[in-house]
This record gives sequence, C-alpha cells and structure tokens, in this order.
Amino acid sequence: MTTREKPLVIITRKLPAPIEARMCELFDTRLNETDRPLEQPELVAAVREADVLVPTVTDRIDRAVIEQAGPRLKLIANYGNGVDNIDVEAALGRNLFVTNTPNVLNEDTADMTMALILAVPRRLVEGGMRLTSGEGWPGWSPTWMLGRRIWGKKLGILGMGRIGTAVARRAKAFGLEIHYHNRRRVSPKTEAELGATYWESLDQMLARMDIVSVNCPSTPATFHLLSARRLALIQPHAFIVNTARGEIINEKALVRLLEENRIAGAGLDVFEEEPAIDRRLLRLAEQHRVVLLPHLGSATIEARIDMGEKVIINIRTLMDGHRPPDRILPGGY
Repeated sequence: MTTREKPLVIITRKLPAPIEARMCELFDTRLNETDRPLEQPELVAAVREADVLVPTVTDRIDRAVIEQAGPRLKLIANYGNGVDNIDVEAALGRNLFVTNTPNVLNEDTADMTMALILAVPRRLVEGGMRLTSGEGWPGWSPTWMLGRRIWGKKLGILGMGRIGTAVARRAKAFGLEIHYHNRRRVSPKTEAELGATYWESLDQMLARMDIVSVNCPSTPATFHLLSARRLALIQPHAFIVNTARGEIINEKALVRLLEENRIAGAGLDVFEEEPAIDRRLLRLAEQHRVVLLPHLGSATIEARIDMGEKVIINIRTLMDGHRPPDRILPGGY
C-alpha cells in the first residue's frame, strides 16, 4: 500500500449511517449491507484482503482466522469495548494492532444496570405485562404484586472499573450501600465519595449482599468467576444483575439455583451462549423470576456513534504512521 492509496477497511456488521458515510469518505470501505453475521470462511477472506478489519462482538477472530491474514492487514479495530472475541496474543504474533472503543459505553451500560437493579426487585416488567396480557388488572390492593425495597440494601459490585464506578454513583443516589470486589482497590478518594466498602474476598462479599452486579470484563481469569460454588454463597433473598458478559457467570448453575428458589431473581442483559438463550431461562422469565434483555447495555444512538468515531480515530492514527490510541496488548484489558 502506497501512502496515496486509501486503506481497504472491511466492516463485518452494519454500523450507524453517519459512521459508515464518514468511513466511505476516508477509506476504501466495504460495508455489510445485510447486517448478517459473517461465517468463519468470510472472516478469513476478509483478513486475507483487508488493510483494516472492523469486527464486533459477534465475530470470533481467533488464532485460526488470524493465522490466515494477508500481508496487507495491519489493524483489527474492534467496534466494541471488550476484545474477548479476538485472540490478541495471536494478533501480536503477526505484528497486528488490536484496538477497542473504551470509555464511550460507561454511562449507558451503567444506566441499564441500574434499570435492572430497579426492575427485578420491584417486579416492573411483570407489572407492565399484566396490563397488556389480557388477564386484567383487579385494581390496587395492599398485598398484590409486592416487591422488595432497594433503599438501604447492600449492593456488591463485581468489577469496580469505569462502568462499576458509574453504577455505584447511581446506586448511592438510590440509597444503596456500596460494596465492591476488584483486582485492585480503588483510590481512597473514590471510596470516600461513594462510601464504598472494599472486599478482598469475593466469597465473603457474595455471602453478605442483597444485590450483586457483575461489571467486570470477560478475560480468561473471569470465565465462570461466579462459579456454581460461588453462586451458592449468595443469600436466598438476594438478586443478581449482569450487564457485562454472559460467560462470567456459570449460567447453568444460576438457572438451577433460581429454579430451586435459592436466589430470589436475576436481571440479565448478556448470556453465555448468546444469541442462544437457555430454554430454562426463558421459562423462568415467563414465570417472572428473571428479567431478560437482548444485550442492550450500549444500545443508544449516542454510544454507537461514539464507538464508530473511536474506530475511525484508531484507523487514521495508524495510517498516519502513529500508534493508535486505543491499542490493546495481551493481558492489558
């Protein structure tokens, strides 16, 4: 590729129209007009030809794909905050840059987390569906559709990064006690601002919380971090919310505990095998034991445009001969 050529950028999914238009102005851009997830042979064909691949969370860019990359490929610019869908170590071995789109999803994901923290104990979805289900509303009653108060309850945040901290700020305003477990303790200033209690032991925190919110990234170290053993530590009256990644929770174990009434309920925006959903989870949703959402944490127009702008900056920076600002290294996320 000469300096006068536009780089070939292949985008695996349909992006917001302003982002696609800008990319077509700047680069030789190949769009996915159908928005159909690409199969592995199509991903292989893309990395053989492109200068830049722009995948999303639905694309598994593993070693088998990366090892077939052509000599032109320089950058895998992930359209997403996480990079658990990319073998970053394999990419580094081929001298490829990997980037993501950090710091643009924090507030939207925290909003969704807080929405689930409210929706599950207060039975919001169940109540709304009662009005449209044809069953009819019998009118106000002192004992009908009783939920649980969240004011004064203990919220345990698993992963006190940017999103976890944003969740804590919202939760504090709702009167929740803030507790957290993290690889590293946050600053004393942040702890004081939030009135947050740090738990070095995740086991001990889980056993004492009323609500548990999962906000850590998906890495090999966090796969099934909430194992069957750890989930069993959660109190029967407690609720669990996950807006991070499905595989952080042992989903089968969670389903079993919910079915046995050993956890009060759950709010899930992500799933271990998404887009496939465990049929038992769907049955629990029909019974109003869980609230399920189709991975909507970052689904705002503003967030998706901000993500695209991050991708564009990373591509342009690299093509101008500089290190992209959002570069990811193995173990660095």
